[in-house]
Amino acid sequence: MIKRLCTLLATLAVIGTMSLGTAHAEPGKRVHNAMQILFSPSVPDAFCTIGAVGTDRYGHKLAISAGHCIRGAEYADREIHENIVPVYDRQDTGFGPIGYVRYFKDPEGSMVGHPTKDYMVIELVPQVTLSSQGPHLKQTGELKVPGGHVSPNALNPALDNERLLGADLFNNNELVVSGQLGVWYGRVTNNTNGIYQSHAPHKSGDSGGPAIWHVPGSAYPSDVNGFQAAGPWAGITKAIALGVPPYVYTSSANILADLRARDAADPDDVYGAGFEVTTNP
Repeated sequence: MIKRLCTLLATLAVIGTMSLGTAHAEPGKRVHNAMQILFSPSVPDAFCTIGAVGTDRYGHKLAISAGHCIRGAEYADREIHENIVPVYDRQDTGFGPIGYVRYFKDPEGSMVGHPTKDYMVIELVPQVTLSSQGPHLKQTGELKVPGGHVSPNALNPALDNERLLGADLFNNNELVVSGQLGVWYGRVTNNTNGIYQSHAPHKSGDSGGPAIWHVPGSAYPSDVNGFQAAGPWAGITKAIALGVPPYVYTSSANILADLRARDAADPDDVYGAGFEVTTNP
């Protein structure tokens, strides 16, 4: 499975480029999961998607997306305190930057050298409002799996939100995802070090987009409920890989565990440490 994941048929995002943001945001914008984002308004088709929004233990307002969405070796794998990588709402670039990238994994490394850490942290500007409600998914906190297998990125002892969903024949864990195809759900068929495969589909541009865990007994999205679903944040869209099914997701456990481990190594300087999904409606 590792070999299949490392030989990707397609990464989901058209890689963006770094640019300086000069516009100034005005108050009143709601930022939520499944929002499409740009890194340069002049390249509207080079977009990715927000997977979750919330706050960290330092009080930063943040969004999480996929690390492979941008390139820039001089900025990868370190905290970016400078406002040099602006992020825009693809549907409303006139608002100005909704935030700035503070951390991302090197795109080559995230696919080969450290596939479990393909994520990006965006600090949102003060003027925006966080929302747990996306077009189809309401996120109800972070997925916690008491007694589950531990993320390879976790410290010892691991927290419950750093444990992984099971994917064997005796587990029926399902992801519900939201992107350009609308809202879909599918069983987690494989878990390789916190990289999930699922039948829930996505397409190019959905990188970083939201996946929630289908809470057993809760309603599936359908025309009866307006194609809505609610559940804890379980991960973000990663890639289309060589495999069956080909749809691959980075677990929230891997992201949260790596954030905590990096914070332990460099206290008070890690954007995203202790990340919690917003409870705002």
